[in-house]
Amino acid sequence: MRMSSRDVTVVALLADPDAPTEIAQRMARTLPDRLAGRWGQGRRFDVEVISEPFTSGTEDPPTLVRRITERASRENWDIVVALTDLPLHAHGRKLVVDLSHAHALALLSLPALGGLRLQRRAERAVEEAVLSLARPQPAAAEESSASRPSPGRFAGPFAPVRAEPVGEQESTDLRYVVSGPRGYLRVLFGMVRANRPWRLVPGLSKALAAALATGAIATVNSTIWTLAASLSTPRLVIAMVGSVALMIGWLIVDAHLWHRTDEVSPQARRRTVLYNASTVVTVGIGVLVCYAGLLVINLVWALFVLNERVFAFLTRTPLHAGQYWTLAWFVASVATVGGALGSGLESDEAIRAAAYSKREQERRDKLHDDQGNHEDHGG
Repeated sequence: MRMSSRDVTVVALLADPDAPTEIAQRMARTLPDRLAGRWGQGRRFDVEVISEPFTSGTEDPPTLVRRITERASRENWDIVVALTDLPLHAHGRKLVVDLSHAHALALLSLPALGGLRLQRRAERAVEEAVLSLARPQPAAAEESSASRPSPGRFAGPFAPVRAEPVGEQESTDLRYVVSGPRGYLRVLFGMVRANRPWRLVPGLSKALAAALATGAIATVNSTIWTLAASLSTPRLVIAMVGSVALMIGWLIVDAHLWHRTDEVSPQARRRTVLYNASTVVTVGIGVLVCYAGLLVINLVWALFVLNERVFAFLTRTPLHAGQYWTLAWFVASVATVGGALGSGLESDEAIRAAAYSKREQERRDKLHDDQGNHEDHGG
């Protein structure tokens, strides 16, 4: 692609389906005005959003850049910025953005922008990428830092973002990556944000039904009353942590969410740790949301059904606000264990669909298929 000589620059936002497309569509409403305001000189920017699974089957940046270039060659675009919610890696580093001024394209990995204020950070990163690609580039010998976009523009002023050398054989000429512990955490929380863990709650309908049934029965059980009245706060905390951990572990093991790889390189092992950490945090947040919901529902149920005189007679403890809270807390833990058992009724596909973004789910399905084919050939 080459920049148009006319006063209108056509910018294509090529976005993976699901969350990247939603982000691109929201930013397309205001991006033309922001670009024109920063550029000045009467230039106008037209922004188009194209939703396509351009990362299907691969997460290799050079391959993705080649795909984007081939896709753009068939259109009348001046600049193309591709957005994906997959974490991308370049030479062992976690990629933020790859830019090719020769082809007027940018590849942006949304998880590297972190989990907070993602829309604003994505808008700022796309804006900076477009302006960088639209400017005439000086010769290599004359290139200065002033002609490059600021690293902070791609993930916030205090983000651990830095420029990374690009190989001579690669089609991109400018790359930004994140590194170090802060970079690792930023990508991790970006992956969790892309998975949208709150979707796990409605995705576990059978497990929630089992948990609610368990909680309803436990709330009117006199043995549970006696146990709850005798438990100290540390024991209630242990019961809560144990039940939540059991639910998380059960979901991961039963639905085969744990990521494995046959590769032995340090980079592959680090990626595996990152993927598994994102799974644990994603499922953990979803389970905690379920637990909080169960706690509220059990508290309301207890307020409705418990009889003060019967409770005091059986437990030798007066029924007051603290007892309601303690009972609801303990019953939420019991109900969570029941929900873990009920989650076995969910299909693995339903749990994976609830736990992962569309791109991440496809990536894991492909990995599972590749491993199955490898085992078949090996056998």
